[in-house]
Amino acid sequence: MTTATQTPTAHEAVPDHEQKRLALGYLQDAWAEAHHEGIDGDCLAQTALFLALAELISTYGEEATARYTENFALRIRNGEFSVELSRQ
Repeated sequence: MTTATQTPTAHEAVPDHEQKRLALGYLQDAWAEAHHEGIDGDCLAQTALFLALAELISTYGEEATARYTENFALRIRNGEFSVELSRQ
């Protein structure tokens, strides 16, 4: 089942919000497939966080990534990440 549809070609300019929507669809598909294969949700979450942080560090460096993540605890407590995700 594919959520990400109508992927633009490499030479088309894609707005940031559209890239994020497409990326979310790809990640939801990969998550559902891994879960279907028996990978535990907690393992998926920890691995996704690791890969996301590694990508941010690769792009922006350790200090910038550390500053970016400093407010995560407050954002979590404020419910910013408490969304209902569809479990496929």
